[in-house]
Amino acid sequence: MATQQATAKSAKEAFLETYEREHKTTMKVLRAYPADKADLRPHPKCKTAKELAWIFVLERYLGTTIMNDGFSKMTGSAPPPPDKWEDVLTQLEKAHTDFAAVMNGLTEQQLTENVTFMVAPKTPGPVQRLQFAWFLLHDQIHHRGQFSIYLRMADAKVPSIYGPTADEPWM
Repeated sequence: MATQQATAKSAKEAFLETYEREHKTTMKVLRAYPADKADLRPHPKCKTAKELAWIFVLERYLGTTIMNDGFSKMTGSAPPPPDKWEDVLTQLEKAHTDFAAVMNGLTEQQLTENVTFMVAPKTPGPVQRLQFAWFLLHDQIHHRGQFSIYLRMADAKVPSIYGPTADEPWM
């Protein structure tokens, strides 16, 4: 009987595997949203659904910039989302692929090196590249949770994220 030796994943492989899995879930949630309700704003302090979805794109471009030591090149204002909901999703797919390519191009050693990012209000400082990547991924998950509420408010079906929902029961 042959035995299989388990190989440990590198830190980069573990991140990229999780990044891909979470992206698929995020896209499932965003694709469930009705495009004709992209301007839904649950509260005056909240973003519209389209603006909230646009954060997913902006964060990946932010990640690409920071991973390439581009903190000093960042400008103060982000571009607005495109007019069409489908264009937001298309740009998210591109931004996702671009960020994955940057991560794939980094060595394990480079992932342990620091880049500059915000470490406190109005305070830039050193952050390990891999830790910054995980921060972005966790923030994506956070915003996806926010977005699931928008789905419910738009009378759309909430797909399974980590388990069953009222609209997608498992049993």
